[in-house]
Amino acid sequence: MPSSSLPKSHSLLAKSPAERLQSGRPVTLAGITDGAAGLVIADLARAVAAGKDPNKNAPAISAAVVCRDGGRMAMLSRALGFFAPDIEVLEFPAWDALPYDRVSPHAAISAQRMMTLARLARVQGREHPAVLLTTVNAVLQRVPPRDLVGKQSLSAAPGNMLPMSGIIQWLDLNGFNRTPTVREAGDYAVRGGIVDLFAPGMGDPVRLDFFGDTLELIRSFDPETQRTNAELRALDLVPMAEFQLTSDTIRLFRTGYVAAFGAASPEDVLYEAVSEGRRHAGMEHWLPLFHKSLDTLFDYLPGTPVALEPLAEEAAHERLAQIADYFQARKDAIEQSSGGAPYKPLPPDRLYLAENEWRTRLERSALARLTPFAAPEGTSDTIEIGAHAGHNFTAERSTPGANVFEAVTKHVGALQTAGKRVVIALWSE
Repeated sequence: MPSSSLPKSHSLLAKSPAERLQSGRPVTLAGITDGAAGLVIADLARAVAAGKDPNKNAPAISAAVVCRDGGRMAMLSRALGFFAPDIEVLEFPAWDALPYDRVSPHAAISAQRMMTLARLARVQGREHPAVLLTTVNAVLQRVPPRDLVGKQSLSAAPGNMLPMSGIIQWLDLNGFNRTPTVREAGDYAVRGGIVDLFAPGMGDPVRLDFFGDTLELIRSFDPETQRTNAELRALDLVPMAEFQLTSDTIRLFRTGYVAAFGAASPEDVLYEAVSEGRRHAGMEHWLPLFHKSLDTLFDYLPGTPVALEPLAEEAAHERLAQIADYFQARKDAIEQSSGGAPYKPLPPDRLYLAENEWRTRLERSALARLTPFAAPEGTSDTIEIGAHAGHNFTAERSTPGANVFEAVTKHVGALQTAGKRVVIALWSE
């Protein structure tokens, strides 16, 4: 039963890390063994939320953690949910598609990304600490402008005058799929004066009941039985996709596409599909052409301290090298193509951060680097956390006749006698 332990006297709040997190002066949080990151990030978020300066408001997001990959993000999310249920956790995943792919990211992932961006764009402050978890692949990719995302959400409440046709048009424009029956996130269905939809971020789909142009009821329901669960007082909707297909965005795409690649041939199915207002597989990889400009995730996090997981910077360097390789492969394929409409890739810096921009963004942030190793003596701007891997009871479990539970009890007693705090987590499949 692996575990981690922290000295009883240890407290990040006592060390005031929030006071040491300043732009241009990165701080290293050393000695964070695997399994202790959830405790450390929770304390850091609480310290930031308490406010570095009584005359200034704390940022809406107390800390943003850049994980190496999606697996590490999921582990940290579970740890925060266990150790710090009082802290709100938002997740911003990366596309589940390779750079310059011919397929689109999964609809559920796009929905999760847009839900998080919409909340970041609209929230100005919080009473309680909040943490944003993301990955290296996600933070390196450009995103829709913050001002635009903040305006694209739609709010509805019973009793409002809200034409059903307007709801349907909004759903179509923002990436929802019309289906006979709502089954998963991103689906919507229309029957008479009823609109069923499964909005991103909601556990159950909802049913909007109209009488003419008046929204009478909003009810959540079970997608399997179609039976109502509860009535809702309001509903906030966010787009399912990172761009809309409107006359303005289609015009932007056509103009930008021709400027980047020259006149499109009749065989260019992507160009033809967008021109006709139809979605096409993989069109998200030309996201910059649907917007006048793109932002980065950093633009959604003004004043938020950034924490980098161990090996995150090495993972970022590898990711940027991978993006360059995929781009060059697409360029080489164009030169070797003998016919048809080849894949025309946009330059990497149109959709992704360049290495120098990534470094600059980190330098401008209040940055904390997490490491499992102890800080070398004399190192400045370092907080020694002092966590270490706990006893895993491998010897006891492999010894015939040994009582593991007695060994655990004895070990816990020894830790408490030494003045240590003990946390025991149990789970089963």
